[in-house]
Amino acid sequence: MKVSIRVNVGDCGEPGDYVVPELESDVVQVWTRSLQVAPHLELACYELLSSEERERAARYRVGGPRSDFVLTRGTLRWLAASYLATTPQELSFRYSSYGKPFLDGASELRFNVSHTDGLALMAFVKAREVGIDVEKIRPVPELRQLTERFFSVHERQSLHPLCGEELCSAFFRCWTRKEAYVKARGEGLSLPLHQFDVSIAASSSKALLATRPDSSEAERWMLSDLTAQPAYAAALAVANTANATPIEYRDRNLGAVK
Repeated sequence: MKVSIRVNVGDCGEPGDYVVPELESDVVQVWTRSLQVAPHLELACYELLSSEERERAARYRVGGPRSDFVLTRGTLRWLAASYLATTPQELSFRYSSYGKPFLDGASELRFNVSHTDGLALMAFVKAREVGIDVEKIRPVPELRQLTERFFSVHERQSLHPLCGEELCSAFFRCWTRKEAYVKARGEGLSLPLHQFDVSIAASSSKALLATRPDSSEAERWMLSDLTAQPAYAAALAVANTANATPIEYRDRNLGAVK
């Protein structure tokens, strides 16, 4: 039986100022968090952190990365607690051997987080592994060298005839798609980036093209772009049953003001 995974995308406001809807089966809810906010919002997120997270924040010597960590982790706590009908302070996170975070204790809730210059994305789903990645599209002087180092032969061949802005956009589409898949798999650097192929096309209903050495692995995942904000590339990978239909998107309808 075919399964359709729906993806809802919404914007975060201040904790408590928006409604977190019930998370239905076969639905991924993706939240965007601007990392350029008023000081009182950063303080509100800081108040939600655990003592260990506050210590981590204090270790950042630069204000920008420290602020990004506080806003991202505080928002993650608020959203996860809302889904679980608990308080942010009661949540406890653990990490896999490859560094993927998950909730301590029995829970079907799965999540993944990514942030870049000015923006964070957080994906939540029930009982499915999920990975998300976002990057600010920007000039990269060593772009060709990076493709040779990290991309598969198929991906390099697809990128070779491109140049200028077209090459830059395709590079970040490829990069975020690969990162989202790696993060969903939760295997970190133990999963070689050249061991699978993704599409570089701007619109692709099946962005994960091939996996090696197990070619059937590609059928276990949905991989597609996300529309985050202009000048950003983002991708989402979700575990799926075989022969599933492509990811279906809805409008940015999450987080209605109370």
